[in-house]
Amino acid sequence: MAESAAILDIEKRVEHGYAENDGVKIHYASLGRGPLIVMIHGFPDFWYTWRHQMAILSEQFQTVAIDQRGYNLSDRPQGGENYRMRHLVSDVAAVIRHLGREQAIIMGHDWGGAVAWQFATHLPAQTEKLIVLNLPHLRNLSRELARNPQQQQNSQYARNFQQEGAHLQLTPEKLSQWVTDPLARERYIEAFRRSDFEAMLHYYKQNYPRPPYEESSSLVVKVQASVLQIHGLEDKALLPGALNDTWEWLEQDYTLVTIPHAGHFVQQDAADLVTRTIRSWLTR
Repeated sequence: MAESAAILDIEKRVEHGYAENDGVKIHYASLGRGPLIVMIHGFPDFWYTWRHQMAILSEQFQTVAIDQRGYNLSDRPQGGENYRMRHLVSDVAAVIRHLGREQAIIMGHDWGGAVAWQFATHLPAQTEKLIVLNLPHLRNLSRELARNPQQQQNSQYARNFQQEGAHLQLTPEKLSQWVTDPLARERYIEAFRRSDFEAMLHYYKQNYPRPPYEESSSLVVKVQASVLQIHGLEDKALLPGALNDTWEWLEQDYTLVTIPHAGHFVQQDAADLVTRTIRSWLTR
Protein backbone atom coordinates (compact mmCIF):
# COMPACT_ATOMS: atom_id res chain seq x y z
CA MET A 1 0.00 0.00 0.00
CA ALA A 2 1.35 3.42 -0.96
CA GLU A 3 2.24 5.73 1.87
CA SER A 4 0.47 9.06 2.28
CA ALA A 5 2.14 12.18 0.94
CA ALA A 6 2.18 13.63 4.46
CA ILE A 7 4.26 10.71 5.70
CA LEU A 8 6.60 10.61 2.72
CA ASP A 9 7.22 14.36 2.87
CA ILE A 10 7.97 14.51 6.58
CA GLU A 11 11.50 15.67 5.72
CA LYS A 12 9.95 19.01 4.71
CA ARG A 13 8.69 19.45 8.29
CA VAL A 14 11.70 18.37 10.33
CA GLU A 15 14.53 20.56 11.55
CA HIS A 16 17.99 19.19 10.80
CA GLY A 17 20.97 19.52 13.09
CA TYR A 18 24.33 18.05 14.01
CA ALA A 19 25.79 16.98 17.33
CA GLU A 20 29.53 16.49 17.69
CA ASN A 21 31.08 13.54 19.49
CA ASP A 22 34.87 13.67 19.75
CA GLY A 23 35.17 15.17 16.28
CA VAL A 24 32.48 13.02 14.65
CA LYS A 25 29.35 14.87 13.53
CA ILE A 26 26.07 13.03 14.01
CA HIS A 27 23.14 14.24 11.93
CA TYR A 28 19.62 14.25 13.33
CA ALA A 29 16.13 15.27 12.23
CA SER A 30 13.84 16.78 14.88
CA LEU A 31 10.07 17.24 14.93
CA GLY A 32 7.77 18.34 17.75
CA ARG A 33 8.11 19.64 21.30
CA GLY A 34 7.96 17.97 24.68
CA PRO A 35 9.78 15.08 26.34
CA LEU A 36 12.66 13.92 24.15
CA ILE A 37 12.60 10.66 22.20
CA VAL A 38 15.87 9.73 20.49
CA MET A 39 15.27 7.25 17.65
CA ILE A 40 18.14 5.05 16.43
CA HIS A 41 17.91 3.16 13.12
CA GLY A 42 19.55 -0.12 12.15
CA PHE A 43 20.96 -1.74 9.00
CA PRO A 44 20.44 -0.82 6.21
CA ASP A 45 18.51 2.29 7.10
CA PHE A 46 18.63 5.98 8.08
CA TRP A 47 16.64 8.48 10.12
CA TYR A 48 13.71 8.40 7.68
CA THR A 49 12.71 4.91 8.84
CA TRP A 50 10.89 6.58 11.77
CA ARG A 51 8.71 8.84 9.57
CA HIS A 52 5.43 7.14 10.57
CA GLN A 53 6.22 7.31 14.28
CA MET A 54 7.49 10.90 14.10
CA ALA A 55 4.33 12.11 12.36
CA ILE A 56 2.15 11.05 15.32
CA LEU A 57 4.46 11.10 18.35
CA SER A 58 5.63 14.64 17.54
CA GLU A 59 2.21 15.86 18.67
CA GLN A 60 3.29 15.18 22.28
CA PHE A 61 7.06 14.66 22.16
CA GLN A 62 10.21 16.04 20.59
CA THR A 63 11.09 13.21 18.24
CA VAL A 64 14.74 13.21 17.20
CA ALA A 65 15.82 10.58 14.68
CA ILE A 66 19.55 10.25 14.14
CA ASP A 67 21.69 8.97 11.29
CA GLN A 68 24.15 6.60 12.91
CA ARG A 69 27.80 7.17 12.03
CA GLY A 70 28.59 5.92 8.54
CA TYR A 71 25.07 6.60 7.30
CA ASN A 72 23.54 9.33 5.16
CA LEU A 73 24.45 12.80 6.52
CA SER A 74 26.49 11.74 9.56
CA ASP A 75 30.28 11.54 9.42
CA ARG A 76 31.94 8.36 8.18
CA PRO A 77 35.18 7.97 10.15
CA GLN A 78 37.65 5.51 8.67
CA GLY A 79 38.78 2.42 10.59
CA GLY A 80 36.77 -0.38 12.17
CA GLU A 81 37.62 0.66 15.74
CA ASN A 82 35.46 3.78 15.23
CA TYR A 83 32.36 1.57 15.05
CA ARG A 84 32.73 -0.23 18.36
CA MET A 85 29.67 -0.17 20.55
CA ARG A 86 31.02 2.37 23.02
CA HIS A 87 31.28 4.95 20.23
CA LEU A 88 27.76 4.23 19.00
CA VAL A 89 26.40 4.68 22.52
CA SER A 90 28.35 7.88 23.07
CA ASP A 91 26.93 9.29 19.81
CA VAL A 92 23.45 9.07 21.34
CA ALA A 93 24.66 10.70 24.55
CA ALA A 94 26.20 13.49 22.46
CA VAL A 95 22.86 14.18 20.75
CA ILE A 96 21.03 14.37 24.10
CA ARG A 97 23.71 16.71 25.45
CA HIS A 98 23.63 18.84 22.29
CA LEU A 99 19.87 19.28 22.70
CA GLY A 100 20.35 20.54 26.24
CA ARG A 101 18.66 17.59 27.90
CA GLU A 102 19.79 15.37 30.74
CA GLN A 103 17.86 12.27 29.67
CA ALA A 104 15.65 10.90 26.92
CA ILE A 105 13.32 8.11 25.96
CA ILE A 106 15.62 5.84 23.96
CA MET A 107 14.13 3.97 20.98
CA GLY A 108 16.06 1.70 18.63
CA HIS A 109 15.56 -0.86 15.87
CA ASP A 110 18.01 -3.58 14.76
CA TRP A 111 21.54 -2.18 15.35
CA GLY A 112 19.84 0.85 16.82
CA GLY A 113 18.14 -1.55 19.21
CA ALA A 114 21.51 -2.98 20.22
CA VAL A 115 22.75 0.55 20.88
CA ALA A 116 19.56 1.30 22.82
CA TRP A 117 19.98 -1.78 25.05
CA GLN A 118 23.59 -0.84 25.76
CA PHE A 119 22.76 2.82 26.35
CA ALA A 120 20.07 1.95 28.88
CA THR A 121 22.32 -0.61 30.57
CA HIS A 122 25.36 1.62 31.00
CA LEU A 123 23.82 5.12 31.14
CA PRO A 124 20.73 4.58 33.31
CA ALA A 125 20.56 8.19 34.55
CA GLN A 126 20.16 9.37 30.93
CA THR A 127 17.48 6.78 30.07
CA GLU A 128 13.94 7.85 30.90
CA LYS A 129 12.34 4.82 29.20
CA LEU A 130 13.52 2.21 26.69
CA ILE A 131 11.76 1.03 23.51
CA VAL A 132 13.37 -1.69 21.37
CA LEU A 133 12.08 -3.01 18.04
CA ASN A 134 13.22 -6.31 16.57
CA LEU A 135 16.44 -6.68 18.49
CA PRO A 136 16.56 -9.13 21.39
CA HIS A 137 18.60 -8.35 24.48
CA LEU A 138 22.20 -9.05 23.53
CA ARG A 139 22.65 -11.70 26.24
CA ASN A 140 19.69 -13.57 24.77
CA LEU A 141 21.07 -13.29 21.26
CA SER A 142 24.38 -14.79 22.38
CA ARG A 143 22.44 -17.59 24.13
CA GLU A 144 20.48 -18.40 20.97
CA LEU A 145 23.62 -18.36 18.82
CA ALA A 146 25.24 -20.79 21.26
CA ARG A 147 22.23 -23.12 21.67
CA ASN A 148 19.85 -22.77 18.73
CA PRO A 149 21.02 -24.33 15.42
CA GLN A 150 18.28 -22.49 13.51
CA GLN A 151 19.50 -19.11 14.80
CA GLN A 152 23.06 -20.10 13.91
CA GLN A 153 21.90 -20.95 10.39
CA ASN A 154 19.84 -17.80 10.03
CA SER A 155 22.80 -15.67 11.13
CA GLN A 156 24.86 -16.73 8.10
CA TYR A 157 24.30 -13.24 6.66
CA ALA A 158 26.20 -11.74 9.62
CA ARG A 159 29.15 -14.10 9.10
CA ASN A 160 29.14 -13.08 5.42
CA PHE A 161 29.21 -9.41 6.43
CA GLN A 162 32.19 -10.09 8.70
CA GLN A 163 34.32 -11.22 5.75
CA GLU A 164 36.92 -8.87 4.32
CA GLY A 165 35.69 -7.04 1.25
CA ALA A 166 32.03 -7.88 1.86
CA HIS A 167 31.08 -4.22 1.41
CA LEU A 168 32.16 -4.40 -2.23
CA GLN A 169 29.09 -6.57 -2.93
CA LEU A 170 26.68 -3.85 -1.76
CA THR A 171 24.94 -1.18 -3.82
CA PRO A 172 22.35 1.47 -2.89
CA GLU A 173 19.80 -0.39 -4.99
CA LYS A 174 20.44 -3.76 -3.29
CA LEU A 175 20.31 -2.22 0.17
CA SER A 176 16.98 -0.56 -0.63
CA GLN A 177 15.19 -3.68 -1.89
CA TRP A 178 13.33 -4.17 1.38
CA VAL A 179 11.59 -0.77 1.10
CA THR A 180 8.11 -1.44 -0.28
CA ASP A 181 6.95 2.06 -1.23
CA PRO A 182 8.63 3.14 -4.50
CA LEU A 183 8.80 6.83 -3.55
CA ALA A 184 10.33 5.98 -0.17
CA ARG A 185 12.79 3.67 -1.92
CA GLU A 186 14.05 6.59 -4.00
CA ARG A 187 14.89 8.45 -0.78
CA TYR A 188 16.70 5.38 0.53
CA ILE A 189 18.80 5.06 -2.60
CA GLU A 190 19.79 8.73 -2.27
CA ALA A 191 20.70 8.25 1.41
CA PHE A 192 22.76 5.12 0.72
CA ARG A 193 24.67 6.89 -2.04
CA ARG A 194 25.82 9.28 0.69
CA SER A 195 26.68 6.42 3.06
CA ASP A 196 29.78 4.28 3.57
CA PHE A 197 29.12 0.57 2.97
CA GLU A 198 32.34 -0.49 4.69
CA ALA A 199 31.29 1.52 7.75
CA MET A 200 27.90 -0.23 7.74
CA LEU A 201 29.59 -3.63 7.89
CA HIS A 202 32.01 -2.53 10.62
CA TYR A 203 28.97 -2.73 12.91
CA TYR A 204 29.01 -6.49 12.31
CA LYS A 205 32.77 -6.89 12.33
CA GLN A 206 33.20 -4.99 15.58
CA ASN A 207 30.10 -5.93 17.57
CA TYR A 208 28.35 -9.09 16.32
CA PRO A 209 29.41 -12.40 17.92
CA ARG A 210 31.73 -14.66 15.93
CA PRO A 211 31.90 -18.46 15.99
CA PRO A 212 32.50 -20.51 18.01
CA TYR A 213 29.45 -18.96 19.67
CA GLU A 214 29.35 -18.86 23.45
CA GLU A 215 26.81 -17.51 25.92
CA SER A 216 27.78 -14.22 27.51
CA SER A 217 29.66 -14.66 30.78
CA SER A 218 30.06 -10.95 31.51
CA LEU A 219 28.81 -9.37 34.70
CA VAL A 220 25.03 -8.89 34.61
CA VAL A 221 24.05 -5.21 34.73
CA LYS A 222 20.27 -4.89 34.69
CA VAL A 223 18.39 -2.20 32.77
CA GLN A 224 16.86 0.22 35.28
CA ALA A 225 14.24 1.81 33.00
CA SER A 226 10.78 0.56 32.06
CA VAL A 227 11.01 -1.37 28.78
CA LEU A 228 8.68 -1.77 25.79
CA GLN A 229 9.81 -4.41 23.31
CA ILE A 230 8.06 -4.88 19.94
CA HIS A 231 8.93 -7.79 17.65
CA GLY A 232 7.64 -8.68 14.19
CA LEU A 233 7.48 -12.48 14.26
CA GLU A 234 8.26 -12.94 10.57
CA ASP A 235 11.80 -11.70 11.18
CA LYS A 236 14.06 -14.38 9.69
CA ALA A 237 17.30 -12.84 10.98
CA LEU A 238 16.37 -12.53 14.66
CA LEU A 239 14.19 -15.43 15.74
CA PRO A 240 11.62 -15.02 18.54
CA GLY A 241 13.23 -17.60 20.82
CA ALA A 242 15.66 -14.86 21.82
CA LEU A 243 12.78 -12.99 23.47
CA ASN A 244 12.46 -15.64 26.18
CA ASP A 245 13.65 -14.67 29.67
CA THR A 246 14.33 -11.04 28.75
CA TRP A 247 12.95 -10.10 32.18
CA GLU A 248 16.06 -11.67 33.74
CA TRP A 249 18.03 -8.60 32.64
CA LEU A 250 15.51 -5.93 33.69
CA GLU A 251 14.84 -4.20 37.00
CA GLN A 252 11.49 -2.55 36.20
CA ASP A 253 8.30 -3.38 34.31
CA TYR A 254 8.52 -5.03 30.90
CA THR A 255 5.94 -4.93 28.11
CA LEU A 256 6.36 -7.29 25.14
CA VAL A 257 4.24 -6.92 22.00
CA THR A 258 4.66 -9.48 19.22
CA ILE A 259 3.14 -8.86 15.77
CA PRO A 260 2.54 -12.08 13.81
CA HIS A 261 2.44 -10.76 10.23
CA ALA A 262 5.22 -8.18 10.44
CA GLY A 263 8.84 -8.79 9.52
CA HIS A 264 12.15 -7.35 10.62
CA PHE A 265 11.28 -3.74 9.73
CA VAL A 266 8.27 -3.76 12.03
CA GLN A 267 8.14 0.05 12.33
CA GLN A 268 7.19 0.14 8.65
CA ASP A 269 5.50 -3.26 8.19
CA ALA A 270 2.98 -2.51 10.95
CA ALA A 271 3.48 1.24 11.19
CA ASP A 272 0.07 2.20 12.61
CA LEU A 273 0.00 -0.54 15.24
CA VAL A 274 3.58 0.15 16.30
CA THR A 275 2.93 3.88 16.60
CA ARG A 276 -0.32 3.44 18.54
CA THR A 277 1.35 0.94 20.86
CA ILE A 278 4.26 3.27 21.59
CA ARG A 279 2.00 6.28 22.17
CA SER A 280 -0.28 4.31 24.49
CA TRP A 281 2.67 2.92 26.46
CA LEU A 282 4.36 6.29 26.82
CA THR A 283 1.18 8.09 27.94
CA ARG A 284 -0.27 5.34 30.17
